[in-house]
Amino acid sequence: MSSLKLNETPVRTSRNFNINNIKLDNISVPKCLKEFKNVNISECSSKIQIENTINKIDLKYGLDAELLNQVNESSNYRASITIDSKVNKDIAIEFNFDNSNTTLVEAIDIVASEATKSTIVIRYNEKQDVEAYHNGVIRAVAKSNSNVNIIVVNMMNEKSNNFLSIENVIEDNAKINFYIVDFGGKNSITNYYANIKGKNADNKLNTIYLGKDNQLLDLNYIAELYGEKSNIDIEVQGTLKDNAKKHFKGTIDFKKGCKKATGNENENCILLSDTARSIALPMLLCSEEDVEGNHSSSAGRVAEKELFYIMTRGFNYKDAMKLMIRAKFNKILEQIKDENLRNEILERIDKRID
Repeated sequence: MSSLKLNETPVRTSRNFNINNIKLDNISVPKCLKEFKNVNISECSSKIQIENTINKIDLKYGLDAELLNQVNESSNYRASITIDSKVNKDIAIEFNFDNSNTTLVEAIDIVASEATKSTIVIRYNEKQDVEAYHNGVIRAVAKSNSNVNIIVVNMMNEKSNNFLSIENVIEDNAKINFYIVDFGGKNSITNYYANIKGKNADNKLNTIYLGKDNQLLDLNYIAELYGEKSNIDIEVQGTLKDNAKKHFKGTIDFKKGCKKATGNENENCILLSDTARSIALPMLLCSEEDVEGNHSSSAGRVAEKELFYIMTRGFNYKDAMKLMIRAKFNKILEQIKDENLRNEILERIDKRID
């Protein structure tokens, strides 16, 4: 069993906030891994090349040195994806945990060549009720004038541990849109870093989470803007019930040289019980003039007047609650063009609220 100190904030805050990092005790970090075989891959064209060789990974932030070493030394799934298509091409990678596949340590590299378009869906599903372990790294490079959509869907159960590090590099006039659906894991810990280095580079990060029972979610999102007229938008919508806890740490850092850059972050959490806990730390850092940054964060119960209004239209309390939470999530979910996936997520939302 290991004690892990994860998700350090780039700038330390008062210890009283209890948010500078997350410490997890008694975490089993597996040493000897067998191949993870329950993987489904669908892709539409030869314009998407997939190889299973990746060089050693270095991350500027990441979750923790021990977890990164595990990915470099013991990963049981590796994929290098190169996109070379001028029209949007899709690829989906689905990892299914079951009794024979309980441990996944993966590294996924995505390179979008110049002026290409693509959508990549990465899913983590529980096909059987097992205590699973996931430690993954997703790296994406968007070459100039490329446009990449990356959708990450975590549907693991509440017995499992989910650790995920994400790192992006965005070049001139390129765009990466990230959509994260974070529902699963006894502990679900995510570190997201964007190096927005190009002129007119754009990054949008959209997350929904729904914690229940005794789940713990820790989200550490960091964006560094270097390019002129570059942009980052972070939108996080979540719901907590029972004894679930969530930490949100969002840092937008305007670096020297990013004149006329913009950055916005907004995090909203609906609390469905008196024992759910939400802590948020949005931060703006600046080393450049002539930039624009905005941040906001809120947490609270469902508005009683709105709930009452919906119930007067014939809905019972639970259905009215579902409608209000769906409305909060819809702004992000409507950006997912795959209707089947979107409906599956909505069904899971309804089940988790029940």
